[in-house]
Amino acid sequence: MPQIHPKTTPIYQTSVFTFEDLNDLELYFEQPTQQYMYTRYGNPNSDELAEEVNRLEGGAGAVATSSGMSAILTAVLTFCQSGDHLLCAEEIYGGSAALLSQELTRMGIAVTYVPSDSLYTLVDFVQPNTKLLLAETMSNPLLQVVDLKRLAAETKRTGIKLVVDNTFATPIITKPLSLGADMVIHSVTKYLSGHSDVTAGVVVAGTAEDSERSKQIMRTYGLNLSPFESWLAARGLKTLKLRMRQHCANAMAVAEFLEQHPNVKQVWYPGLAQHPQHELANGQGGGMFGGMLSFRLKDDELKTVNAFMQALQHIPFAPSLAGVSTSISHPLRTSHRSLSPEQQQKLGISLGVIRLSVGIEDTEELLQDLGQALDKV
Repeated sequence: MPQIHPKTTPIYQTSVFTFEDLNDLELYFEQPTQQYMYTRYGNPNSDELAEEVNRLEGGAGAVATSSGMSAILTAVLTFCQSGDHLLCAEEIYGGSAALLSQELTRMGIAVTYVPSDSLYTLVDFVQPNTKLLLAETMSNPLLQVVDLKRLAAETKRTGIKLVVDNTFATPIITKPLSLGADMVIHSVTKYLSGHSDVTAGVVVAGTAEDSERSKQIMRTYGLNLSPFESWLAARGLKTLKLRMRQHCANAMAVAEFLEQHPNVKQVWYPGLAQHPQHELANGQGGGMFGGMLSFRLKDDELKTVNAFMQALQHIPFAPSLAGVSTSISHPLRTSHRSLSPEQQQKLGISLGVIRLSVGIEDTEELLQDLGQALDKV
């Protein structure tokens, strides 16, 4: 049989790998990084994905997981066990809050949410058993930008770890580890894969020790990613830099358009000069502000929201984000549904707030569709 040198990594769609004999098996246990035994423990496709994201983030090691949620779980369990306490930024993805408050508390891990105005002074929140703070580079859904360098200095001062969800920014815009974070997580489902056809996550550690611990958690809890989805995600990564440039350019144009429309009351996008963290976002993101934005309709009523959604001709209502095609979502009824009405109100997530994931289509097509839909409400 001739030698095969594929340009693209083949899909290793197998649950188990074979050994010649017991000596070969022992070699695996002595040098597990040199061979494969069982796909839950490791697979060439999931390793390729993890290694590429690790390179992009500048980490000491990474592990691919079955979803963004399992990446969050893996990161938390890397540092926490029963009896520990963790902090979480108050403005966080609703699914993250549900995992922390509804499930991890059942495992004996206590959670405290830190308001945005207290994020850089943690002395009143850190307890003797506090292990980490979880925050997002850009918050979901109102795009508040965290000063990661400042936050990392505060977590180091208080002796806790900083875990950053970098899904909205991607390493093309911001590299949290270089700013002092201890661990970075991604929902690979979103920008890293980029085509709305994968559900995956990744955890990138700042030290080899933390990386090995996160890999152990993935293996033991069975949080591994399948070979085929790993292959799809690794393929998506190849165009990440190009896609992010177009996402950002389109989002800026859309934000400026929405800002001027009479039926829009407010726009949240870090690229706009009046955004409260615009200068921070500009410096931390190297002049790139991401493809996500949110806006509030002037008429904050259900019939108005429905009329707007129904009037869109090319932009679907899809409760996810970061695909190459633009989509809208409704945080109050989807991502932040699990929050109490008081929490939703405090965060400013009302019925009229629409989250827009700006794709890479022709800019004028996007503006035309949004414009005609807004004109009808």
